[in-house]
Amino acid sequence: MENYTKGEVHEVPSTVFFTLDNSGIEMKVTAGSKLRNLLGYSMKKIKDPEVKQMTWNASGPAIPKAISCAEIMKRKNKSLHQITKLTNKRIEEYWEPTVDGLDRLKVNRDIPAIHILLSKIPVDTSDPGYQAPGSVDTLWTASKSQQSSSTPRKHSQDSRQQGSVAGQRQRKRKHQKDNKNNSDKT
Repeated sequence: MENYTKGEVHEVPSTVFFTLDNSGIEMKVTAGSKLRNLLGYSMKKIKDPEVKQMTWNASGPAIPKAISCAEIMKRKNKSLHQITKLTNKRIEEYWEPTVDGLDRLKVNRDIPAIHILLSKIPVDTSDPGYQAPGSVDTLWTASKSQQSSSTPRKHSQDSRQQGSVAGQRQRKRKHQKDNKNNSDKT
């Protein structure tokens, strides 16, 4: 690549997953975006009765930020429907030759991207990326109830104390007490 210099860079227009009406808000998240600023603006806008939908769009290293913003908004506004779409954003780079006789190069880079729609109004529930309002807590409470039902409380306390000094002392006293009871019986 020492015989080439970077030339034009184009972003190939991607398909539009969500069409918003005039009152919809589109939030574009970048790696340098501050969560405080994004959430401050979006929380004010979503409280407006005219705003019915909002999208969070991000690509590359900004994806976790967009997901965090959408999850925080859903936690604060329990009535939001969500649809998530994953895709790739294509970047075309053209490299110009610095030496005669070489051809111009075109390099395609595909970067992962995410589009999250949050809506106050019901959306298509058959969409594979759909999450119903209030589904934020269902997985969390389901996993907690499974965990608590599978392990009795006393057992989980004993297992936590197994490696501790207090746990060793407790086992030693119990062992001594059992030995004393066994010797008294004989």
